[in-house]
Amino acid sequence: MLLAGGVRLFQYRHKHGTSREMLEGVERLLPMIRQQGGLLMVNDRADVALVGGAGGVHLGQQDLPVERARRVLRPDQYLGWSTHNLEQLQQADATSADYLAFGPIFATTSKEAPDPTVGLDGLARARRATSKPLVAIGGITVENARQVIEQGADSVAVISGLLDAADLEARAREFLSAVNG
Repeated sequence: MLLAGGVRLFQYRHKHGTSREMLEGVERLLPMIRQQGGLLMVNDRADVALVGGAGGVHLGQQDLPVERARRVLRPDQYLGWSTHNLEQLQQADATSADYLAFGPIFATTSKEAPDPTVGLDGLARARRATSKPLVAIGGITVENARQVIEQGADSVAVISGLLDAADLEARAREFLSAVNG
């Protein structure tokens, strides 16, 4: 439904899954995502991204350091890194990460222990601090997605704002419309 709605970038998250469960999930999702021209990133696990043939890995602050994770990946795989304040973002900017996530911009319920919100002003400061692609994370809704783009995000990461919808395809189209203005 999300593919039909126009979503082309997915992150596979399975916080409490075993390596085998994660690999099986990637192997189930990857063919249908690739068939539609999409990209699948694996959350936290560079090894699963490599073995599963995903488009890359997205790391958090507690995961492998960027340069060590980079050694695990193929040259054509992407590496993204979540940052939660300006200091982390500046450190991440000096790495080989292909893109940086920043936030939470707004309050979020998809994390067990979310970092403090940075708001739209924090996002604008982050945009000025890096030329890398910047993905806004945390509390993004259809109603605030355009503001986030206007403050400098290149993209938005969304969980609840999509998955809480009765019609996932329609909600995906709403998000894409809001982001693309």
